[in-house]
Amino acid sequence: MDPQFLLYILNFFIVFLFSLSLHESAHAWTSERFGDDTGRVLGRISLNPLVHIDPIGTILFPLLGMVRGIGFGWAKPVPVNPLNWRDKDKANFWVSAAGPISNLIIAIVAFAVLKSLILLGAIEGSMAFRALDSVTSGGVVGASALDGSDDGLMFPLVLMMTQAVFLNVILAVFNLLPIPPLDGSHMLESVLPPAAREGFNQLQPYGFLILIAAMATGGFNYVLQPILSAVNRLIL
Repeated sequence: MDPQFLLYILNFFIVFLFSLSLHESAHAWTSERFGDDTGRVLGRISLNPLVHIDPIGTILFPLLGMVRGIGFGWAKPVPVNPLNWRDKDKANFWVSAAGPISNLIIAIVAFAVLKSLILLGAIEGSMAFRALDSVTSGGVVGASALDGSDDGLMFPLVLMMTQAVFLNVILAVFNLLPIPPLDGSHMLESVLPPAAREGFNQLQPYGFLILIAAMATGGFNYVLQPILSAVNRLIL
């Protein structure tokens, strides 16, 4: 296997595991702030990926997806007990929002590091371009695009920061979709009036099918691509 593609896989899983761990920890930590310590009791307020890994969603699915140049997956959801929450609607909104917010924070920090390296002249634009080419194509690019042999350890760092930006933007946007059981559906449910909430909850059994349809028909890409294109322009 191409060593540069192995570098891409290694970078992906380092970023992926950290991002999912922070995402799930954020849910558990925020739930505790509203009175529910279920996540802490279960050890889910942790950056240790072992407590968050779902063997299929965190390992198998991303690896299989990479065959097609698409690495994506999920972690074990953090259990919460809404009966313990104070101000349940407010808690439901912010506990749900905490995960995507954590992904946006990672993306912003990684973007700031990457942009600073470019503006300070620590890396050349061509290196950033190679990293972008690798990340946006799932690591399946020509050798010239991924050839970082003269870059020392700087290219793996740039690749990791680029991966962190794009992956966490994808995770945030995906989880904010108002489709059950994604975080965005709980956020929307929390702000709907009672009558509308009852109607929205009737969609819950069909949420997974709606989600599959949105991804299979390109509906998710329709939302995501303009955002990723804007991030690409901002980096370069």
